[in-house]
Formats: sequence, structure tokens, C-alpha cells
Amino acid sequence: MNQVIESNCELELNTLSTDECVCLCSPGHIDDLYPYFMRHAKQIFPMLDCMEDLRKISDLRVPANWYPEARAIHRKVIFHAGPTNSGKTHHAIQRYLAAKSGVYCGPLKLLAHEIFEKSNTAGVPCDLVTGEERTFVDAEGRQAEHVACTIEMCSYWVHIQMIRDFSRGWAWTRALLGLCAEEIHVCGEPAAINFVTELMYTTGEEVEVRNYKRLTPCSILDRAVESLDNLRPGDCIVCFSKNDIYSISRQIEIRGLECAVIYGSLPPGTKLSQAKKFNDPEDPCKILVATDAIGMGLNLSIKRIIFNSLVKPNINEKGEKELDTISTSQALQIAGRAGRFSSIFKEGEVTTMHRDDLPILKEILSRTVHAIEIAGLHPTSEQIEMFAYHLPDATLSNLIDIFVSLSQVDGMYFVCNIDDFKFLADMIQHIPLNLRSRYVFCTAPINKKQPFVCTSFLKFARQFSRDEPLTFDWVCRLVSWPLVPPKNIKDLVHLEAVHDVLDLYLWLSYRFMDMFPDANRVREIQQELDSIIQLGVRNITRLIRATETSATPGTDPLSNQRRPGPSPVSPRKVRGAPKAQDSGVEAGQLDKSLGSRLVQEGLLTPDLLRQLQKEWSKEHRQEEVGVKLVAETLNNKIKGKKK
Repeated sequence: MNQVIESNCELELNTLSTDECVCLCSPGHIDDLYPYFMRHAKQIFPMLDCMEDLRKISDLRVPANWYPEARAIHRKVIFHAGPTNSGKTHHAIQRYLAAKSGVYCGPLKLLAHEIFEKSNTAGVPCDLVTGEERTFVDAEGRQAEHVACTIEMCSYWVHIQMIRDFSRGWAWTRALLGLCAEEIHVCGEPAAINFVTELMYTTGEEVEVRNYKRLTPCSILDRAVESLDNLRPGDCIVCFSKNDIYSISRQIEIRGLECAVIYGSLPPGTKLSQAKKFNDPEDPCKILVATDAIGMGLNLSIKRIIFNSLVKPNINEKGEKELDTISTSQALQIAGRAGRFSSIFKEGEVTTMHRDDLPILKEILSRTVHAIEIAGLHPTSEQIEMFAYHLPDATLSNLIDIFVSLSQVDGMYFVCNIDDFKFLADMIQHIPLNLRSRYVFCTAPINKKQPFVCTSFLKFARQFSRDEPLTFDWVCRLVSWPLVPPKNIKDLVHLEAVHDVLDLYLWLSYRFMDMFPDANRVREIQQELDSIIQLGVRNITRLIRATETSATPGTDPLSNQRRPGPSPVSPRKVRGAPKAQDSGVEAGQLDKSLGSRLVQEGLLTPDLLRQLQKEWSKEHRQEEVGVKLVAETLNNKIKGKKK
């Protein structure tokens, strides 16, 4: 740092007049350099001229004061606390339906759709509002007194389970503090009671707590499944990667069984279709393979939850990616889906696929859930605009960085992770947009891991900057519509990305209606695309076979392509993974082998490696085909973990 300052001072002195140089070179005090240093520093860091104003703008210590309308009324806050399948949501929804007016808000579009349909079925007119969709039950478009929406669209009725989420927690905080409603119902686990009570204390409001107990028993089994041959009707295998889902569904199909598939990137219609297939007692499909997306409240008739793994990719508070053992809260949320009340199974069971994971799962589920202690905050567009007024030459990404660095929060709050926002801001920095439009584009909910989605986002912004409307024909050319059913997994993944692009168009159409004028026509082809994807998922094992056939030797046919976007920390980082020298596995046994490298890198524990070797040997003794299947499974798991 000293070297930089000295160099800068030298450059600055070179621009001075001769008299000034003589004055400075003559005997004097070091403080004589200070005015020149400050002049140079303000050129490099223009915020020094307005630091006090910027600090006031980024002061986030009393967010309750941001909502004077909510503070002007006395709100009644009712917290429905209980585990999954305890009836807490049911009781809150009954009050919602009985109220003269109300808004339901949940973490998923699927849940908003479910309440939308349930409300209208019960004779209570209800509209649907998500980031990409507006559905009015009134034929003339008049708003109903009840609305079902996603949390980012805000509401009067709050699910609180994600208030400490590092990316979306700000939306829950805003809803809880800022809603103008006489009555607010909050649903969540007991670990949030004290925090919500304390949060409402800052607004001068009391919290009424209603506790619920689980309606049906759910037990942890003493034996792992160990083999797919031991699956039973009503089983749900939970995976944390799409590659594992592809591999397991393929092996289930080889055994002559049908399975439904649910994972996060599937369109809502496809997820509902697969859930309906699994729940239908007349359908031969009796097994579900899914990600932890089922833990968010999907109503599924599950007898037994089987954890295929206990390690999940996470984003930590620094925005870094890491593999970590699932938390107690996550495990309970997923395990609680077994034996749902009103399903055909009156008792639930939980176990693991692998024997070595079972004691770990029992230990996880026996822990006390960590209490929620902090809530997320996020800079608003108005705050960023005020920053831009003082720093007109700064980029949006730099404005966000400066805001976060200067922001002040008290112990109850944290500034949500903004890496996704900055990623989009840097992507479109070269495109001429006004600040408000640029900010809106950067808050768009896109999957930055999909190259086609990122490319389309860039084209959207470029077309918008030219003041040229993004018409239906323009979108069709972009996505090469019409599209055909997928022939392999790669095609299916691309169709999912196209669905995300159409979602992005609809999301932007509600913020820039003049520039995205054909929302209705785009929604029509999106519904057609959903049907095409449903067809592909129903035949997913055939797609997997086609992918395996077309793959070149020595490559993983199900591995994802390289994705754009920053990766601050390699997925190899697994918290709690033992070091290779502590493993007890002899180096000679694994020398120069793939297993040795994986253990050393922390991708596999020695126990898991031995378990995989045992399974491999067992299958080899049974039949030659078994060896090939387990090899594919191991390869897919390895590739999935590396990704």
C-alpha cells in the first residue's frame, strides 16, 4: 500500500508547477503533502466527498421505520408453530379463507398455485400473482379480495421458514415488517418463535403463538435400504443432484418398476403432473425419485423417505459454494413428508440408501434445531439511486459494493448475498441502460448456471436498450420455436432452459409492458413447452438410454456442460470431511487410483468408498450387467459431486 501511495504522490508532483515543486522539495513537514494526497484520493475514491451522506443512505439499523403505513396501524401477529404435517398451515389457511380479504404468500410458485386452486374450489374467489404470472378469476379482470402469490410479490400472510436465507431472506423480512394488514399469520418451525417475537417487539406489536404437534407418527428405521431391489410402494428416494436422479431412475426402470421424477428445474406443470402420477392409487407408478424440492410443502403420498445422500451443495454467508452435510432443519423438513395426514399411509418411515449414512442421519435428526437469530435485508432501488446521485460515474456493481461496505446493521439483521445481482450487473454493464431499468434487469430471477438462459438475458437487455419491443416473433426466433420432444437428456435440459427464458420474458413483461408486449402469446407457447417437457420426463429412462448410447467412450454421458458464472469456492470443499491420512485406508490399496484421489480431495469419505466397493463386488458376483450399472452409478456420483 505504501508503494502505491508513494508512486501516486510522485505522479501527482510531476504535474505541479516549478514553484510548487521547489516549495515541496525544500525543508518542510510531511503534513504539507496531505492536500495533494487528498486531491488524488478523491479522484480515485469520489465517495470521500460525500461519505456522511452515503453512510446515512446505507444505514440499515432500524428497518421497521421504513414502513410508516404499517406502523400507523396496530397489527395482530399469530405464529403457527409446529413440525411438518402438524396442521399449522391448514389452520392458517382456514382463517385466510374465512377473512373478508387476504393474501397468501409462499416460497414456491407451486404452493401459490395450490392455494389459488384450493381457494377457488372452496368458493372463495382468489387471484394468482407470481413474478411471471397474473391470473384473475374475474372475466373482466377485476381484482379479487383474496390473492395467492410468491413471497417476492409480498403478501399479508407469511411462511417464515426462509427469513434467514442468504439470498431470499430480505423478502420475508420486508413482508413481516411492512405489510399493512390487521392480522398476519406466520407459519414455521418452533425455532423461529423467539426471533419473530423479538422482531415484532421492535415494531411495538405482540405475537400470539399457537403450537401444533405432528398428526401422524414418523419413525427412523434401524436398517438402510442398501439395494434398489428392496424398494417398496410409497418409497421416495431423495437425491441432491440431477445426475443421481437420472442414474437411480434408470436403475429402477431396469428392475421393471415405474418411478416419478421431481427436481427443481422442472416447470411447475411437470412437477404437478409427476406428483399426481405418484399419488394416483390406480397408476402403476409407486416410487418417487426427487430432490429436496419436495420439502417445501408438496402434498405427496409417501410411506418411506430414503436419503440417497446426506451431503448437499450449499451457499454460505459469504456467497461461497461448498458441500456440507444437511442441517437438522433440512432433514426434518424432508423426512416429515413421510406418512402425511390424509394420505393412504398413516405412518411414516425414514432411512438411508447406504448403511454408513444411517447412524449419521439418526444423529442429525436427534439434534435441536438451531434457533433463527437473524433476518435478511437487501438494498432497494431507491437507495441505489441515491448512491448513484452522489457517485454518477460508478457502475451498478460498484454502487452495490460500496453500499454493502458502508451499510450498518444491528445484531438482528444481515445484508443478503448479492453475488447473483452483481453477476448480472457485470454481464450487462456494457449495454446502455438507465439506472432504474438496469436495476430491474439485475433483480430478474434467472438460473445463471444455464448458458442459454444467460445468453438470452443478454439479448433481452441489448434489444431493450435499442428501444425495440421484444415481440412474439422475435422470441420465437430466439428459442427456435416450435420445438420437438427431447430425444436425450441433453435435449431435455435445453427445453428446461427455454422454459426459463420464457419465464424471464413474462417476468420482465410485468415490469416493462410496452417493451415486452406479447406476454399472453408467450405464455401459450410456454404451456405447450410444459407439455413437451412432461412427455420427456414420462420417458426419462428412454432419454437416459439414448444419452448413454450416444456418449463417446470414456466420458460421462450425464455430466453437465461447463456453466458460466463465478465459482468462488470449488465444490471439493466439504466441511467435516476427514483427511486422507486419517482415513485408515492404506495408500498402497488406492495408489494412483480414482478412489485415492477422491478421498484426498474430500469428495468421498473412506467409509463411503468401502461401501461402494462392496456394492460393486456384490453386483459383480450376481451378474455382469450389475457391474456396469454400479460403475455408472459411481461415475455419475463422482461427476455430480465435482460439479
